[in-house]
Amino acid sequence: MNVHELPLILFTLLSQMAVGAFVVLGVVQVVARRRHDAATVDRLTTPALYAIGPVMVAALLVSMIHLGNPINALNVLNHLGSSWLSREILTGCAFTGLGAAFAICQWRGWFGPVLRQVLAAVTALVGLVFLWATANVYLIPTVPAWNSWTTPVTFFATSFLLGSLAIGTAFVCTQAVRRRRGGDPDVVVAGLIRGTLRGIGVACIVLLGVEAIAVPAWIAQVATDGSPAAAGSMATIATAGGAWLILRLALGVLGAGVLGIFLYRVAARGADRLLLIAASSAFVLVLAAEVLGRVLFFSSYGRIGI
Repeated sequence: MNVHELPLILFTLLSQMAVGAFVVLGVVQVVARRRHDAATVDRLTTPALYAIGPVMVAALLVSMIHLGNPINALNVLNHLGSSWLSREILTGCAFTGLGAAFAICQWRGWFGPVLRQVLAAVTALVGLVFLWATANVYLIPTVPAWNSWTTPVTFFATSFLLGSLAIGTAFVCTQAVRRRRGGDPDVVVAGLIRGTLRGIGVACIVLLGVEAIAVPAWIAQVATDGSPAAAGSMATIATAGGAWLILRLALGVLGAGVLGIFLYRVAARGADRLLLIAASSAFVLVLAAEVLGRVLFFSSYGRIGI
């Protein structure tokens, strides 16, 4: 892997995880408030909310490294009407700003629950537009290995896989910290965590299935393209990249599949220590799998023409 690609790998993974986590957190809030009061749901979700912002800020800072000079970002914004890169930067900054505004309003209790929910919904929508813009940056007709429907599908799958597991890990870690500090066990929140983790386990299995379809389809499309650029990309995938691909799939199955089932079963029994181990292990394994997948994606670059 060329070191020059590392900022792009980190930027895409971190930013996608941040958006996925924010959307998943919103879904948790909407579903949980059907059975629990707002104060109980906020005790569960607010600590995880505060962790999303730093992740997105870190992603944006890493992207500046790729630009070389941060001032170049201002020049990129001059082409919003024709450039997906410009739209990516604009929507990424907008998502970060709106997310920060929502976190501050949630912390201070400003504007009332309804307006805060509207702000959260707008932020989530901007985040999804950002994911779409990011995917379109790589839909380049002269790069056969990237110009595929599998690119946006895998980008969105990565976002929600990492986002779901990050939120699940944040929930159990927060609960563990509260217990170690001697706080009284919150039975209602603990039950809410178990229910959320069961949902995350199922979601991970579904998303793993999506990737299991998209990745072979991507390889088949590159293999049958016929252009010299695609042939070079296929050579990368079939040689050194083949080992990365196999390892990625193995880690993905172990993390999102086996541990997803484990999360579902353990969550039903309420074993707190096992929940912490299962959630954090699944997150680490899937993160490693997605890093390998993104390394292979950027390594498959091959351009038609000069």
